Amino acid sequence: MAGRPLRLLTFTSLFPGPGRPNHGVFVRNRLEHLLATHSVEAAVLAPMPHPPWSLRDAESAARGAAVLHPGFAHVRGLGQWTAPLALRRAALRALAHPLLAGRRFDLIDAHYLYPDGVAALALGRRLGIPVVVTARGSDVTQMPDHAWPRRQVLRVIRESAALIAVSGGLRERLIELGAPADKVTVLRNGVDLTRFRPADRAAARTAFGLDGPALVSVGGLIARKRHDLTIAAMALLPEWRLLIAGEGPERGRLEALAASRGLAGRVRFLGPLPHAELAPLYTAADISVLASEREGWANVLLESMACGTPVVASRIPGNPEVVAAPAAGRIVAANTPEGFAAAIRDLAAATDRAATRAYAEDFSWDATSAGQIAVFHAVLARGRA
Repeated sequence: MAGRPLRLLTFTSLFPGPGRPNHGVFVRNRLEHLLATHSVEAAVLAPMPHPPWSLRDAESAARGAAVLHPGFAHVRGLGQWTAPLALRRAALRALAHPLLAGRRFDLIDAHYLYPDGVAALALGRRLGIPVVVTARGSDVTQMPDHAWPRRQVLRVIRESAALIAVSGGLRERLIELGAPADKVTVLRNGVDLTRFRPADRAAARTAFGLDGPALVSVGGLIARKRHDLTIAAMALLPEWRLLIAGEGPERGRLEALAASRGLAGRVRFLGPLPHAELAPLYTAADISVLASEREGWANVLLESMACGTPVVASRIPGNPEVVAAPAAGRIVAANTPEGFAAAIRDLAAATDRAATRAYAEDFSWDATSAGQIAVFHAVLARGRA
């Protein structure tokens, strides 16, 4: 192995693919920065859900890696229980695909303990290689609340060669679930400081039609993102506008909430924006807001800061690790409309966009990539021993 790059098989259902350009973009970003070190080579196995009667495979690419998207059977309402087996079948079937057939890998780089980690273990057994799994949020904060997923999460903790957590809070949760402390390494997500950087604010604000103070909230329109809190806070901030970028099943309810509060003229739903087009939106805003009730490591916070826009974030595990200095923004005192409104007013009076950018510059991907390489080499060295 000396003198050649490590050969990784990245396995995750959290990865952009056909029709899902923003899905799991944080996994792709981490992999692409790792590949840029030239210390690893990788192929990506990123299953995509389909109804059982219309399974199909697809291909795409990340910078430096071919990506195969085998279809796996997804039954609405039953996925929590059937996904591990469906992912396992898709993964093992994909080994015969021309992109993978005959290739040799040193280890599996898997993301999300349940259901992905369960299938990754089966894949590792078939290939005879170790599996390293990254915990990213609800896989360890929510799934273990249910009996069957909990049993599988505990098995992944026990049988994986190493665990990576994207925040200290997730590491502590893994340890609570029984992971040995020396098995878990914290490697937080970074931010692409070239893609997300300060730019012409006047031009960005003109492009989004802004002529006064503006908030932005980026994230799927799903219940756990709690966009309703941010919308309700707008009733307490009469001079502000709010731009929401994202799409999801909550859109109708959130639009109705804004209308019922008389905020329809001050709250705009932009729909989904490609990841590469978020920087102008952050640049146009005065403050970014993240009201989520649960996150592992919220990349949107760092992306906003890298553009010079400070943030107001909910008081939940993980967020204080990202927003750890006044220049970064504020963590609300309470996850209520009043709490968000108070934090927004406080931050607006003390914004220093240059200091916010400087804070974000400490979160490049370099340390994360180096940490991954160290974990992988340690796992392989133990195997040789």
